[in-house]
Amino acid sequence: MGTPKKRQRGEGAISEYRTKAGPRFLIKFYVDGPDGSSKAVLKRGFRTRREAGAALRSEINKVDRGEWVQPSKQTLTDYLSEWLDGQRLAPSTISSYRKNVRLHIDRHLGRTPLDRLTALSIDVWMRKLEATGRADGKGGLSARTVKYVFTILRSALGDAVKHGHLAVNPTDRCSPPTNSQARPPEMQAWTAGELSRFLRWAEGRDPDMALAWRLLAYTGMRRGEALALRWRDVDLDAGRLAVRRSVGVVKRKGEGEKLVEGTTKTGQSRVVDLDAGTVAALRAYRAARGALSADLVRSTALVLGSLDGDHRHPERFSRRFLGQVRRAQKAVGEEQVPTIRLHDLRHTHATLLLAAGEPVKVVSERLGHANATITLTVYQHVHPGMGKQAADRFASLLDESPEDEPGPL
Repeated sequence: MGTPKKRQRGEGAISEYRTKAGPRFLIKFYVDGPDGSSKAVLKRGFRTRREAGAALRSEINKVDRGEWVQPSKQTLTDYLSEWLDGQRLAPSTISSYRKNVRLHIDRHLGRTPLDRLTALSIDVWMRKLEATGRADGKGGLSARTVKYVFTILRSALGDAVKHGHLAVNPTDRCSPPTNSQARPPEMQAWTAGELSRFLRWAEGRDPDMALAWRLLAYTGMRRGEALALRWRDVDLDAGRLAVRRSVGVVKRKGEGEKLVEGTTKTGQSRVVDLDAGTVAALRAYRAARGALSADLVRSTALVLGSLDGDHRHPERFSRRFLGQVRRAQKAVGEEQVPTIRLHDLRHTHATLLLAAGEPVKVVSERLGHANATITLTVYQHVHPGMGKQAADRFASLLDESPEDEPGPL
């Protein structure tokens, strides 16, 4: 048998060496650095020449395709920490990312070297989250939450490819929950009668909070936007207010939590017109606040601030709403005031306007959606009876049409 054919530089090389456990093989191949220089890479520990040859061909193919990256010992946890520090996102978004990384990624995949992640290991991780992923040990996470966490990981690994830490993004070949599986919980909204009933009850029990609930329901503002509203943003004479900012809770492990003001969800301001009744309610509310302290009605004061002039805590604000809904149910009956979340006042605003035939574009502008398509997507649902109204409206068009009207040419 002749001597093995000598490999060319671009083909790499295989060499045998001795160990106490017997012969082993190493492979050697070359990669070009960013500065154009060539660097030799060695990998050891292969038990057979065949195994070494297969590994060598795989590495050279990666080099040829531009997919080879320098091996790194950096763990996923360390990379994600560095990645999060470099993101330009709203503080509340970064806080949410950190929490989900800590609870759902670091605990399961964090010790894995970044370049050892595979599509299979990520799929196994997602199935584990769905089965037993809750941090309190009480079952699995919803498909919606799993998809959200997967999206964070996918974005981070996409940046790892862009910055040269990975050759390919393993999440490209994964199977996260589908959009259908991860759809949000069914949207709840009050009818006009249910909203009116609740507000009348609240006005008789807690006028200040009744004003807050009315403001949210009659404008469609998000919780954080309403809690960041200042008197300089409200023009009672013109009957409008400007939504310019939002406040949210930012939590970081070991640092507690704080309330931080930022832009609105879309990053854009908007003007929302007010009805006469809400203007009158705001005037009465401002007069009552001013009687307590002039500081509470200065132009820079928060409209829905605490008596100390501080932001109300968004989460406690939501819990207070739920508490009042429960008390209203005891007073007038649960069927008269069904249970909804605070955010559902925004859904109620949109749903009632759309049901009344208000143009989607107008509703979209009041809600502060980036475009009307979002409004149409979110509010595909309708109150019972709207479909029947549409059917009757279509039939009436034909009933009113002259029988001898000429058809299309």
